[in-house]
Amino acid sequence: MDPLVYTRDGFAVTLWTHYEPVTPHVSAVDYAKVLERLHAGMREVDVPSPRFTDRIAEAEEVVANTDRSPELADADRVFLSSRLESLRRAIEDRGVVEQLLHGEPHPGNVLSTKNGPLFIDLETCCRGPVEFDLAHVAEAVCEHYPSIDQGLLDECRQLVLAMVAAWRWDRGDQFPNGRRFGKELLRSLREGPPWPTLDAVTRQLDGR
Repeated sequence: MDPLVYTRDGFAVTLWTHYEPVTPHVSAVDYAKVLERLHAGMREVDVPSPRFTDRIAEAEEVVANTDRSPELADADRVFLSSRLESLRRAIEDRGVVEQLLHGEPHPGNVLSTKNGPLFIDLETCCRGPVEFDLAHVAEAVCEHYPSIDQGLLDECRQLVLAMVAAWRWDRGDQFPNGRRFGKELLRSLREGPPWPTLDAVTRQLDGR
């Protein structure tokens, strides 16, 4: 069957093309090139989509609702709430061009295939500045992506750290070692700059 969406009995089933992995590693140069190509294509897509601020609102709800985040300390709750709000305002005040984005183009959402790197898991698509996507990738990838606004990237990195920190405190979160990861993200937010990338925080926790 073709890789399309099929609807039957009130259910929508999506079939995808299978790509055999060819290597476990995607170089920073190739990663940046394919992400730039993805952004160029998505720039031409005009469909209703959420905005990156909707993702912020989801994180704010976790922080504000003590039933959803009962283990989050009061001081951390106030800190995260303030940081999410201030970063939202700072990024919006820049008035930069926004476009359709992947939403979470981190290494876990990149396949290495014989056709080159391919992005998967597009259900997080949203509109926003490209720096929001770049805040999810390694520093080495950003070094090969053209025309980055470094100030905006720094704000988006903080924002991503704050959002992920909030989600790690959700009582329903199933991320391995989620609370430990949440604590480390809070520490990074309080200590920065320079603002670490998510992969750097993960390596630090894994002792790599």
